[in-house]
Amino acid sequence: MAKVVIIGAGLSGLSAAYHLEKKGFSDYLIIEKEANSGGLCRSIRQDGFTFDFTGHLLHSSNPYFSSLLLHLLGSDNVNKIMRRSFIYSHGVYTPYPYQVNLHGLPLKTILDCIEGFVKRKSSKKKPKLFAEWVLKNFGQGLANSFFFPYQRKLLQYDVRKLSASWTGRFVPKTSLRQMLAGALHNNGQNIGYNATFLYPRRGGIQYLIDQFVKKLNTQVITNCSVATIDLKKRIIMFKSGESISFDLIINTMPLNEFLFGCSSTSLVQAANKLLCTSVMCLNLGIERPSFSDKQWVYYPEKQYPFYRLGFYNTFSSAMVPQGCSSMYIECSYRNKSERSIKNLVKAARAEVKKLFNLSEDEIVVENTLSIPHAYVIYDLWRERNLAKLLVRLEQEGIYSIGRYGAWKYASMQESVLDGRNVANKIIVQLACRNIFSFKQGKHDIKGPHRLTDVV
Repeated sequence: MAKVVIIGAGLSGLSAAYHLEKKGFSDYLIIEKEANSGGLCRSIRQDGFTFDFTGHLLHSSNPYFSSLLLHLLGSDNVNKIMRRSFIYSHGVYTPYPYQVNLHGLPLKTILDCIEGFVKRKSSKKKPKLFAEWVLKNFGQGLANSFFFPYQRKLLQYDVRKLSASWTGRFVPKTSLRQMLAGALHNNGQNIGYNATFLYPRRGGIQYLIDQFVKKLNTQVITNCSVATIDLKKRIIMFKSGESISFDLIINTMPLNEFLFGCSSTSLVQAANKLLCTSVMCLNLGIERPSFSDKQWVYYPEKQYPFYRLGFYNTFSSAMVPQGCSSMYIECSYRNKSERSIKNLVKAARAEVKKLFNLSEDEIVVENTLSIPHAYVIYDLWRERNLAKLLVRLEQEGIYSIGRYGAWKYASMQESVLDGRNVANKIIVQLACRNIFSFKQGKHDIKGPHRLTDVV
């Protein structure tokens, strides 16, 4: 039996393993259902191009996370980049964020946004719903022009039923002075948590994952997919037919999938209530240099099948062969048939060709990556029940962390810090139970696809 089993070798799971080892603890296993570590923080290589599972950019506001990144990546393999992102609407590119960069939009749109901001109703009451939060902070004009249509397209969900709790640092607020300055002048006000970011100079975002894995003494067990978790017997059953007993679990797989596997009717019922949006990421390798000076672009309007597209080569020139460019195109969906999803991607590809005057011959590499769990939906059920659900799991010795394990909207920084925090918590818990030993333990792992202590 392993004292701790980490489910998922994505960023949160690897961080948890790394920080457990930093504390001198090695009595753990880390398992991953895919053939490679990384979860959605992965890259694939094809014909000289490197593609991520959509854009994965490193935003740091925490000193520890910043120092850890430099330690893992090396100061000579980090690009420090100033954001160049845009919104495309009314046939015009305006710098992100929309609310402080209205210059160039139709006069009526600018006036509606400014008038709506001035006339918005002030209230001391904290809005519970996203729509109320937008109207309070930005007004009807900005709500109609950008916030509502974009969020509706991204989540494929009624914006009137969304909670406001996710907004926080992810949506920059504004002032009348900023709005007027951004309307009168094309000065590209660059504000928000992602105004600057880091990205590996080589290897794509996979390079960060690979460095995490290299730092671990314990080997990640890949191609190992969880089937069920027996909470009473403390046994994890795998789809391969093998099983393992556990003391504690650090879960980073999507919370709804984890709950579906639990031997508890109420937890399975809760799993059905957790909602998310899926994404298809269409990657294109293009035989054209300097394809765009923009890093990524948001598309709030209905006529475009995608909500965002970006250009990998603007993060690092090593992502493409010389003389080429590459891009990712993101299409979100919920409850669609396989045929509808294929048609969505086909329509997105055709629209991109028109937007950028791309010929078929210029598209030299193409792949589509499926992301079933992409964006957690902050509905009111989640608001009322998620915290209680996570506490209940902790009472069972299960710590569910990370973007999908904790069912939240989180940056890569937060995922890494989640791993660090849970490692510290577990060390304290085991010490309090008087069963923790700093003596280096060993697992009899004979290969990358074998479990230990099979019961």
